[in-house]
Amino acid sequence: MRHLLLIMILSFALSGTGIATVSDSLKYVNATEFPLIGKGFADTQNRYERLPVRLKGKTRPAVWSLSKNCAGLAIRFRTNSPVIGAKWELTGNVTMSHFAPTGVKGLDLYCLKNGKWQFVNVARPSGKTNKTVIINHMEGTDMEYMLYLPLYDGLVNLEIGVDSTATIGNPQVDSPRKDKPVVFYGTSTTQGGCASRAGMSYPNLLSRMLDRQIINLGFSGNGQLDLEVAEVMAEIDASCFVIDCISNVTEEQMNEKYIRFLEIIREKRPDVPVLLVENNHFPHMYFDQTIFALVQQKNETLKRIYAEQKKKGDSNIYYLKSDKLIGNDFEPTVDGAHLTDLGFLRMAENMYPVIRKLINSTLTD
Repeated sequence: MRHLLLIMILSFALSGTGIATVSDSLKYVNATEFPLIGKGFADTQNRYERLPVRLKGKTRPAVWSLSKNCAGLAIRFRTNSPVIGAKWELTGNVTMSHFAPTGVKGLDLYCLKNGKWQFVNVARPSGKTNKTVIINHMEGTDMEYMLYLPLYDGLVNLEIGVDSTATIGNPQVDSPRKDKPVVFYGTSTTQGGCASRAGMSYPNLLSRMLDRQIINLGFSGNGQLDLEVAEVMAEIDASCFVIDCISNVTEEQMNEKYIRFLEIIREKRPDVPVLLVENNHFPHMYFDQTIFALVQQKNETLKRIYAEQKKKGDSNIYYLKSDKLIGNDFEPTVDGAHLTDLGFLRMAENMYPVIRKLINSTLTD
């Protein structure tokens, strides 16, 4: 037993040394050299942020702070390197008790194979500054890659590492397609809590399913129908707007702001489909009767708002019930409310045919 333990310890030590040696031998290229997808606005304070700088001081501090998280953002590049690594510095080095660090602040690498995006590996964070090999011993042929950025942390800097003799450059394939993105507005669920890695948040899953860029405007705990966010959302030439914010608002806030939020979007985008999503049926609400009543009440209020908008003549507004959105076995959450990868996959699979139909109608009009 002692010999086995010693072998295991030496194996782990040598493995770590090998990774360090490989990562140190790579040439690193600043990710600013490559396209950043999933960004709705060019005029952000720093590159890896989600809201335009003109909202600083105008939107609530919590929303502004969360907009510096990189949810939905990804780097696209092409390389023939047999090894890919990364160096990145985080803005906050965020830690949560119910959320894997790989999802909060890790990087998530995908490769385009046979026209489909396939998961490669995740870059595990170890602190505020990180350096690691994501994948090694590949064939060394030219391939298209997508590197998802952290869901719940921001980036100060990011560099991509490749073999010293390899080439790395801009992608040659427009995938996910950049034109007419799908814009998501909402809560912690929209932002990606608590996916095990960035590629498993439901907007990112849908981006790959639809082969279309998404803009993630999910703000954890703060999807509260802030009207200035609606104003900038409406600037985006979207194929569809998905509003999934009910778990963050009170019925009073819904009655006060929801219709005006929609009107602001409609003033600039009268014909773009808008999908209103009910509050997910949280597993714990079947035990907590207060939560049960709140969810039911808010979903009824949303249904009334939808009916009112249809009655006013909005033919491009749509409604998605949530009673089966994450399944009915009560298993797809980490804490009774925030989704695991299972919950996100179910959510994406159930939303996919609805959103696909909506964006296809937009693009063929």
